[in-house]
Amino acid sequence: MSNHGPVGVGTLPALSAGLAGRGHSCTLRIRERSRWEWRSTDGGDPAQHLEDFLVADGLDVRSLSTPSLSRSVAKSDPGTLCGAAVLISAAGGAAMLRGAPVARATPAPAVPDVVAVVYEHAVADGTGANTDRHRVPTPGHLPSSAPITRKSFGSRPPGETAWHLGEWTPSWTAAEHAAAVSAVRSAIGRGDVYQVNVVGHASAPYVGDPLPSLARLSGLPGARYGGLLTGAGWAVGCASPETLVAVSGGRVVIRPIKGTRPATALGRHELLSSAKERAEHIMIVDLERNDLARVARTGSVRVEELFALRRWVDLWQAESVVSATLADGIGLADLLRATCPGGSVTGAPKLAALGEIAALEPVGRGPSMGALGWIDASGDLDLGLTIRTAAADADRLHLWAGGGITWDSDPVAEVEEAAAKAAPIRRLLASS
Repeated sequence: MSNHGPVGVGTLPALSAGLAGRGHSCTLRIRERSRWEWRSTDGGDPAQHLEDFLVADGLDVRSLSTPSLSRSVAKSDPGTLCGAAVLISAAGGAAMLRGAPVARATPAPAVPDVVAVVYEHAVADGTGANTDRHRVPTPGHLPSSAPITRKSFGSRPPGETAWHLGEWTPSWTAAEHAAAVSAVRSAIGRGDVYQVNVVGHASAPYVGDPLPSLARLSGLPGARYGGLLTGAGWAVGCASPETLVAVSGGRVVIRPIKGTRPATALGRHELLSSAKERAEHIMIVDLERNDLARVARTGSVRVEELFALRRWVDLWQAESVVSATLADGIGLADLLRATCPGGSVTGAPKLAALGEIAALEPVGRGPSMGALGWIDASGDLDLGLTIRTAAADADRLHLWAGGGITWDSDPVAEVEEAAAKAAPIRRLLASS
């Protein structure tokens, strides 16, 4: 395990706007209190390490189902705890699931596998003004970033601001991607799996500061979990529409997304009428119901909404809402072990799907297909699934995109769907 100094966190706008009871209302500025980073080579149980770190820093996440004394007296006075930003990579999420196979190495090793940044309210100066530049989050928001210098990425001279993004280089060709889809179909035919989410990766060299472009991802339409998290020599930008897991007042919610078409009238009709897409979607909803049942009160798991269409940029996507009441004594580590990695980016059965992913994908998923979000001082949390996510290291931008594969999947169509998901992010990252 490693501890590192503060770098920066960008705003996550409109995080779970429909989630009530997000805790006290904050009006103060905040500052970073502490930071913890974990990589797979550190060993141990990252879910338990994360919970222990947050508890030691005053954020009681040992029982999310019942209010503790510390939650009931949570305040926004200067010097008091505000909350924590959390990032979990795909490998970090897999490490929280006991028995998960080890995937290929990440192409962006500078990004940690788990990050937690704890914030406290800043002390006002003598004039009554707050001295820290971090703005406190309103319910559902991450705090805004302090200025980040070019030396955070270590390779460009100070003052260089011109932005240029080079050509994208995929980690596999379209033919290799299609072959992986065919391999999954063969595994389904053998009865090894029912569905596997296959993800591709591409990277591009850049010149200049990547942070402005990564920050603009939050402005993409439908980016419920848009935001920017940075560290020493790395940054992660997110434009995700999907909820991995949210908890408020002991109620836990997952919003799996599965099924994609162009955001046209024809695309809407095709998605609603597609037996293949509906079957794929319901399979993941059942998987999420089973995940929640591991931490829920008996009989409380509900599918509140099934196969509702939501729009992300120029795509229709099908979303469901699965909820439950948490069982007594369920803490953050228990919740993450039950829900990570997300079913919609793994497949079913989850462990068998992860085995196929490890065998087929040429590189690891890095910070994509993991989680990014906020845990507030009341113990409520809201973590988005890091689809539609890009990362920067010292020299390159990295992007991942894919889709769920079933027996009825067409390899060429699946390659085209992954490209359609990546296209809006590529266009935005290339802009000055």
